[in-house]
Amino acid sequence: MPFAEVAVNAAAPLRQTFTYRVPDGLPIEPGQAVYVPFGSRTLQGIVVETSETASVAQTRDIADVIDVRPHLSPAHIQLARWLSDYYLAPLFDCISLMLPPGFKRRPLVMLRPLASVEELPHLKLTDLQATVLRRAIELGETEAEQLRRELKIKGAPSAISALIKRGFLQRSYRLARPQIAPKVVRQLRLDAPEGEVLARIEALREDGTPRALRRGLVLEALVDEGVLPLPRARDLGLTPAFLRDLETEGIARIEEVNVVRDPLAGRIFPYREPPQLTADQQRAYEAIAEALGPEPLRRDPKTFLLHGVTGSGKTEVYLAALDRAVALGKRGIVLVPEISLTPQTVRRFAERLPGQVAVMHSRLSLGEHFDMWHEIRDGRYAVVIGPRSALFAPQPDLALVIIDEEHEWTYKQQEGSPRYYARRAAEELCRLTGAVLVLGSATPEVESRLRADDGAYRLLELPERLLRADDGSVEAGPLPEVDVVDLREELKAGNRSIFSRPLAAAMHRALDAREQVILFLNRRGTASFVQCRDCGYVPECRSCAVALTYHESEDALICHYCRRKQALPTRCPECGGDRIRQVGLGTQRVEEEVRRAFPEARTLRWDRDVTRGRDSHEAILARFLAHEADVLIGTQMIAKGLDMPLVTLVGVVTADTGLHLPDFRAAERTFQLLEQVAGRAGRGPRGGRVIVQTYTPENHAIQSVRKHDYASMYEREIEFRRNLGYPPFGRLVRLSFAHTGAAYSQEQAAAMARRLTQERDRQGLPNLDILGPAPAFVPRVRGRWRWNVVLRGADPVALIREMQFPRGWTVDVDPASLL
Repeated sequence: MPFAEVAVNAAAPLRQTFTYRVPDGLPIEPGQAVYVPFGSRTLQGIVVETSETASVAQTRDIADVIDVRPHLSPAHIQLARWLSDYYLAPLFDCISLMLPPGFKRRPLVMLRPLASVEELPHLKLTDLQATVLRRAIELGETEAEQLRRELKIKGAPSAISALIKRGFLQRSYRLARPQIAPKVVRQLRLDAPEGEVLARIEALREDGTPRALRRGLVLEALVDEGVLPLPRARDLGLTPAFLRDLETEGIARIEEVNVVRDPLAGRIFPYREPPQLTADQQRAYEAIAEALGPEPLRRDPKTFLLHGVTGSGKTEVYLAALDRAVALGKRGIVLVPEISLTPQTVRRFAERLPGQVAVMHSRLSLGEHFDMWHEIRDGRYAVVIGPRSALFAPQPDLALVIIDEEHEWTYKQQEGSPRYYARRAAEELCRLTGAVLVLGSATPEVESRLRADDGAYRLLELPERLLRADDGSVEAGPLPEVDVVDLREELKAGNRSIFSRPLAAAMHRALDAREQVILFLNRRGTASFVQCRDCGYVPECRSCAVALTYHESEDALICHYCRRKQALPTRCPECGGDRIRQVGLGTQRVEEEVRRAFPEARTLRWDRDVTRGRDSHEAILARFLAHEADVLIGTQMIAKGLDMPLVTLVGVVTADTGLHLPDFRAAERTFQLLEQVAGRAGRGPRGGRVIVQTYTPENHAIQSVRKHDYASMYEREIEFRRNLGYPPFGRLVRLSFAHTGAAYSQEQAAAMARRLTQERDRQGLPNLDILGPAPAFVPRVRGRWRWNVVLRGADPVALIREMQFPRGWTVDVDPASLL
């Protein structure tokens, strides 16, 4: 008698599977979606394993199969189990990463009244119970939550429970309706020989009546096109009576067809011939191509770190490697760190592989995402492009995974479960499938470079920037010159502008020469905060322990954590003073200052505030590339992987934004961000220059950027982390507790730290530090006070693997930041 281990879509955070008996005649295999009884409800589940014996004495039967075709491949099942074990996450949460969009259906509690209005006076109910039952009778069978919302009465849940207990309400369970389904359109298809239809058209013309002419028009369009969408046929004159005649005479028939909602539909990408690779690019490509072979001649690692300076042609290596994989009958996945990079990346790959590129990201509609998932599973596309979630696309015959800008923290899932790191998950996926993994960056993460130096990865280097000449040829060129401006000296010289004298002069020269300028500031808004100059009052968010940021475009103070808004006060609510001043900088303020100082310059802004629309990233990039703007002001969105040939000047308005944050990765992140944004300059034949404004020019990260010196930054960071046991010389786990009560949150964190210390000592785990408890960098977000306990050591997960954490705790294995 066969049994199945099923991961159940239950609300509880379960890392286990449940054993169910497979009914006779029901075909079950791993990866299938099924309905299973779970308590008194029927829930969704995914079969992860089948066996001939049960692991428990009593089992229940699988209710039914949702889809005979498995949703998960064997490799994806193993990957989900690994994610659950490595990140201590519920198994179904990990499986959900790989399921089709809209698959998860919420379990509903349904209530059906078992009494009539006429019976109400005789049922001996309290006034509240009578009110609840009367409303339930009016609604008929309804969702319990809907009934509570309709009533809006204190004590309604207790009254509902009492009515269920007394038999006046019947409770049942069902799943919510599916959120999405295939798009089906009805169309009229020609079903008779063309000659026969033409004769019919001629007869209708001879008839000459308006009715006959309308029918002839429908048939003419049908002959020309073969198929007519039903709405268009009706617009041309198709009536129900004419449709019946056509079907009866065998001239045409109605058919239903599935329509793929393709986000790239209508887009044309002309084929682009592969360029001649440089010697460095060719060496990198050949190493990857060799690993892609069915039986690599060498047993080197199949993970490559492609370390190439900005503008060195890493994308051409990716494309050549993908060409090779496709030639072998295989497919690939390409990850980009930001949705903003997706349009340019899609264009580059679609020009090489027209019609073979799929895109997956959160800005797609649910229908587009649903259809792309199924088309990818059917092997329709050679490559899938998207941010971190695209890693879990059901791409068959996977041979190559590319992670561009592999150093980016956006590859780490920060919210929800599982809090996975795409690079680490990609390593495991490639191990399970035998695929090759390519990590590309001009500023590799310290951990990645150390793994390459230690031989766990294979290092490939592109040390030269490539410039395209006017005749289309490619030649080596210099990286842009970086000048560091000490803002302290600017203040001493009396310059109160946000633009230093060197930056202002360089902007004048670039604009006069009709070149383009990028200004970078990693902070949105007009002012960081506003302050009363009389008493010092600063408006703060009522739900979060942060100052509100002023956004002139909305004329409001906005919290960047919960989006709460309030009006800019004209008088101080504390002292009544009217000297309310804006303090600090944001991208909106920079744009205003550019317009004031350079009135002839056309500006564009690229930050989260102006990219909430679906195609906003692509629209901004297209406008700038078309030279519809002279100055682009933006946050980190503009610092990654974009190729803008007319940009000759990049100005970093302030380099100190993230440099002094209390996080062990602050200096590395600052170097990566500044080096990447510097790389946007000088990609064309005119060359480029970068001006970095800072109050701490002596900082080693700033000096490394000035010299484009990754090696010195790397050596400094490695020494610092080795001394303190931070990654890559140790691992971290951050345990966070959040609660609306400030004192309670602190007490729970302290109790957890004591419990962990006792457990560590009991197990005798060596070299494991328990740091904290300490308040989070932003201690209160959305009304909840947050405290952290950090575990640091060779294997901190060993301490907590079997622990059950109370409600309110989150576990983040390998956090990207300790803020």
